[in-house]
Amino acid sequence: MPGIRGPSDYSQEPPRHPCLQINAKEPFNAEPPRPVLISSYVTPVDFFYKRNHGPIPIVDDIEKYCISITGLIGNPKKLFMNDILKLAKYNITATLQCAGNRRTAMSKIRKVKGVGWGAAAIGNAVWGGAKLADVLELVGVPKLTGTTPSGGKHVEFVSIDKCKEENGGPYKASIPLSQATNPEADVLLAYEMNGEPINRDHGYPLRVVVPGFIGARSVKWLESINIIPEECQGFFMQKDYKMFPPSVNWDNINWSTRRPQMDFPVQCVICSLEDVNVVKHGEITIKGYAVSGGGRGIERVDVSIDGGKTWMEASRYQKTGIPYISDDTSSDKWAWVLFEVTTDIPSISEIVAKAVDTAANVQPENVEVIWNLRGILNTSWHRVHVRVGHSNL
Repeated sequence: MPGIRGPSDYSQEPPRHPCLQINAKEPFNAEPPRPVLISSYVTPVDFFYKRNHGPIPIVDDIEKYCISITGLIGNPKKLFMNDILKLAKYNITATLQCAGNRRTAMSKIRKVKGVGWGAAAIGNAVWGGAKLADVLELVGVPKLTGTTPSGGKHVEFVSIDKCKEENGGPYKASIPLSQATNPEADVLLAYEMNGEPINRDHGYPLRVVVPGFIGARSVKWLESINIIPEECQGFFMQKDYKMFPPSVNWDNINWSTRRPQMDFPVQCVICSLEDVNVVKHGEITIKGYAVSGGGRGIERVDVSIDGGKTWMEASRYQKTGIPYISDDTSSDKWAWVLFEVTTDIPSISEIVAKAVDTAANVQPENVEVIWNLRGILNTSWHRVHVRVGHSNL
């Protein structure tokens, strides 16, 4: 593609922060230490998790870079960066989360297939760019359109990124046209992240951000947008990121029986404590993040210090000085909520956190009941263990 290319090897990778916990080197997949996530409401770019499927694309000439918009529309076009920059710019605060977040905990039940993520394959950023609904208007697709006159019902995003799962072809995914053309869905063609141009790891020069959906649908290094009659038939839509029951294994799996996963369930994680802790005194502060997909707010975060026998409610917040009210216009509906509670603990404690969203969805108690062979969407109660004593014992 003019102006941008996908390398065939990993010799020109960008620099990364040394604190990242690397789960795979080639392609590069890494997450920050959990405590970093609660250091600020907006995750610094350096500490935002990196999820890649191949070598990072390289932009040689930004003036030549463009995206093509084709398919079941009457007015196909090529758009250059200047065309997109002329459209109204929106800043949307949204949390992106890999569907495999907390996969390592699921793998302790039974073996699963996928990158071994801890609980930090997630981040919250301010994304700047043009709304996809405005972009599609440029090719004659009005806002709030569910089907084009030619029968287009889905919007496919194709990357310059090449990956082995597509036999060397590009990474791709799709969302419904009705969502893409809805301005309230806030789907962006983003060129900024936290007020700066998006860097190479996160999709420079242009990426899709689909708020409320698993990260796999927010395609990076965008090459083309296609209006198609059915869901994208790519690997990551049809043979990955689908939710199967615990009874399904690799011997009896039938991918066609499940829809591609789109939004994600309610989730929360304790970030201020490691999985096993020794603390010097009995009073501790428990902090973490909570988030739900589909734009659902967080109604409550419950914390227990006795393994779930009794509970207390944590305080919730987003931006400093602004009270968090779920589903209120003052709150960022696509973003996570941070929580905090300070309490005395006995000598040995199992600390548990669970979140409830505005639809009254609550996290399942045990990972066993949601185990699946791809290890996705582990939203079971998050647990850490604490012992009061001396750290050198």
